Amino acid sequence: MGIAESTPDELPSDAEEQLRSGEQQLELSGRRLRRLPSAVCALSRLQKLYVSGTGLRELPEEIEELRELRILALDFNKLERLPDGLCRLPRLTRLYLGGNRLLALPADFAQLQSLRCLWIEGNFLRRFPRPLLRLVALQSLQMGDNRLRALPAELPRMTGLRGLWLYGNRFEEFPPALLRMGRLHILDLDRNRLGGFPDLHPLRALRVFSYDHNPVTGPPRVADTVFLVGEGAVERMAERDEPIPRPPPRRPARAFDDEEEEDLLIGGTGPRALGPSGGSHRALEAAPGLGT
Repeated sequence: MGIAESTPDELPSDAEEQLRSGEQQLELSGRRLRRLPSAVCALSRLQKLYVSGTGLRELPEEIEELRELRILALDFNKLERLPDGLCRLPRLTRLYLGGNRLLALPADFAQLQSLRCLWIEGNFLRRFPRPLLRLVALQSLQMGDNRLRALPAELPRMTGLRGLWLYGNRFEEFPPALLRMGRLHILDLDRNRLGGFPDLHPLRALRVFSYDHNPVTGPPRVADTVFLVGEGAVERMAERDEPIPRPPPRRPARAFDDEEEEDLLIGGTGPRALGPSGGSHRALEAAPGLGT
């Protein structure tokens, strides 16, 4: 027997029980929902909303009524566009849009000035969405498995960015703008078409660089403090006469609060890097690790 599809304007039968827990959290993931029940948008105190893997095709403009929302998970659905109302969530810090059908982001997306973590992997982005350049507080940007070939020269405007995942895109040359991202801690360029790298010493804060599955002949030149993942990386790190740590898992987790995530992404050491690739939304509240 399949999961029953909810009436479009009603909350699921167990919603009241979820909300009575006091966490102001609503879990709708895995249900069959072509659109978000309008009653959800009336939950003005809601802080966490998970609507992953439901078959969702559209969002109502009324979603902007969720003024207290901090976390919104919409991954693994069938969204082709986002309403402008989503851009008017003043407290939103984490937004998960991976595994949809997005070609672009709304121009008003730059209004999400509280956003710290954006996962938009597994969509159809051919160009870097320019509204993101105005999100100077964004710390973690997951754009793996899209169709990007270049990055804008203005990328260094994103001064808050610490983790950037670009695996599975179509880069044939190392994007020059990345060399001016001196505050990046994590950079993932796995599974592109890169034939070589410039000297990466200008990335002074870099701690993890993943470049596996590119047509390169060896690792790039990096500082001795950088953990490498890719062809020749083990040999290069062995030359440093250091123990080779196990690469961290590349899957999401819903385990950490904001302060713990910030410590891992910005203040952590070595391979405790954060960043997801292909997991369920149940790891959404922490960032993922590199490598498999």
